[in-house]
Amino acid sequence: MATPSSRGSENRGPDGPDPATRAPAPSAVRRWRRRLADEREEAKVYRDLATRRTGEERQILLGLAEAEERHAAHWMRLLGDEAGRIRRGAARMRLLAFLARRFGSVFVLALAQRAETRSPYRSDADATAAMAADERVHEEVVRGLAARGRARVSGTFRAAVFGANDGLVSNFALVLGVIGGGASPSTVVLTGVAGLLAGALSMGAGEYVSVRSQRELLAASSPDVRDAPALLRELDVNANELALVYRARGVPAAEADRRAAAVLRSGDPRSLGEPDGTDGGGHDVVGTGLSAALSSFCFFASGAAVPVIPFLFGLGGASAVIVAGVLVGLALMLTGATVGVLSGGPPFRRALRQLAIGMGAAATTYGLGLLVGAAVS
Repeated sequence: MATPSSRGSENRGPDGPDPATRAPAPSAVRRWRRRLADEREEAKVYRDLATRRTGEERQILLGLAEAEERHAAHWMRLLGDEAGRIRRGAARMRLLAFLARRFGSVFVLALAQRAETRSPYRSDADATAAMAADERVHEEVVRGLAARGRARVSGTFRAAVFGANDGLVSNFALVLGVIGGGASPSTVVLTGVAGLLAGALSMGAGEYVSVRSQRELLAASSPDVRDAPALLRELDVNANELALVYRARGVPAAEADRRAAAVLRSGDPRSLGEPDGTDGGGHDVVGTGLSAALSSFCFFASGAAVPVIPFLFGLGGASAVIVAGVLVGLALMLTGATVGVLSGGPPFRRALRQLAIGMGAAATTYGLGLLVGAAVS
């Protein structure tokens, strides 16, 4: 347990500084009240998320809420009569609580993971060592829960993000390219709409083929147990190659022998089809071809429509390019931040990276358009 700089060890109780020995400093009271409010908000987030879950996930979230309430009780003990009125938690925690009540999605768990990562208890002298360890464990628990959600949405979400980003960058670059080549406003609109339709159809078809192919490859790697009962009846139990089935899937030799012996003893062929980490266990992660195709089509179209909007409303010249650039930049930052939130990374940094890549591609295309326009004029 860390020793606070403002108190001697003689003033500490079993759960931290003993408030009965000396009146806490005003700065300490403010910090404790802030910690108390944040812990209450975190507990509320986990309880709200638990209402939208069932089974094991619900129990895990309720366990996290109870742990945060224990932490809140620690700050209440330190504050004593100084607790005052119930304060609101930090803005980010209130946002989490709001999102948990409205959506309860994987994005909330990803944000909660980042909140646990930034726990101040490792450097807070008035937090116990157990509380700091709790927060580290909470980070891993929430990471595991978020990973489940990411796996459930990864196929469709990947298609949606890539579709929107590709629509934004490719069509903005296309529009800038024809502008750089000296095209008229009507030609710019026609080019943008044609690029939108062609790109969206191409993305949708490509995503469908990609996902279907991936699922077929996974299916080809899945164990075939249709004839397993007959095989078990006919196997020579003194010299069989059943263990090689498991070893071929990456199971260690000793474990493969154990599984083969268990199957022969029980006569139950079902374990032959159990995934071992190298076969068929990823169908749910891949998603369906149709949903991925529709998601990719719709999001590419929505992204590709953004740079054309100013021209559809009658703007032209530099003003249309500036408005289109601002709209595309905001949309690129939004997609980058969304990926950052879902992946548990820093959203602002991901947003800036997405903006730099998209604008770099568009600027390069505009420059090439200028060169081509000058060459053919």
